[in-house]
Amino acid sequence: MDTQTITDLIQQGLPDAVVRVQGDDGVHFEALVVSAAFAGKLPLARHRMVYATLGALMGREIHALALDTKTPDEHARASGAGAG
Repeated sequence: MDTQTITDLIQQGLPDAVVRVQGDDGVHFEALVVSAAFAGKLPLARHRMVYATLGALMGREIHALALDTKTPDEHARASGAGAG
């Protein structure tokens, strides 16, 4: 498994998402997923939305996926945009 495939699958399932996936060993990955679809959802629901885009790959080809899920506003605040 590679980071580009995971990125592509998440973006297919969440078309508005900005996705950044990292992982060097082919089975353990970290992903930042920024999507307006996460608005009003708790972290567990957000993670389930991402896992749903990956289907059967989770637990098989992808052994671990650490997720950071944010709305665009949350991501902007976390990035320091607009701080002053």
